[in-house]
Amino acid sequence: MESSSVLASLIYLLLVFTVAPAHAVEEPEECASPVSVEAACRGASETHHAVAYDHCVASLAGDPRSKDKEAGSLHGLAMLATRMAIDHAASTEAKIDDLADLEPEDARARFNHCLEQYGGAADLLRDALDNLKARIYGTAMEQLSAALGAAESCEDAWKGDEQNVPVAAHDREYGRMAHIALGFTHAAA
Repeated sequence: MESSSVLASLIYLLLVFTVAPAHAVEEPEECASPVSVEAACRGASETHHAVAYDHCVASLAGDPRSKDKEAGSLHGLAMLATRMAIDHAASTEAKIDDLADLEPEDARARFNHCLEQYGGAADLLRDALDNLKARIYGTAMEQLSAALGAAESCEDAWKGDEQNVPVAAHDREYGRMAHIALGFTHAAA
């Protein structure tokens, strides 16, 4: 009887010392695979034609949040790029709202269309960020893809008057940042 309890104790200790260390040294993915802004932008520009390497690096490196520890992984950079796209959507929405205030009431339909598009895009981007935080990459990519249409749809409101789209530069910058977020999310998945 005594030998069976000693044998059981030895088996238990053997299991504890062989299984526990494997769990103890397991590190989160971002600690195991740090990535630079340059490397992430290179990868995104190689796999997503809408991501321009130089613009990607300049945009991310110019944001102080890129220096945070969290931004040292593809997952963290995907979240940062999504936050930046949210910021661009919000600033574009504010610019459109300001421009609409300068127009007579009957001339605001195009601006109102753009406000709806960017409001919806900002909501989708916030949802994508929530899914990124939870590492639900597939849903986050779907939401990021859906949010990409805001700029194009907004500019469609000026069909026939393309030379006078008052928010064209904002639309372009928003679209570029949303593409970067999608590229990083795809790579992190």
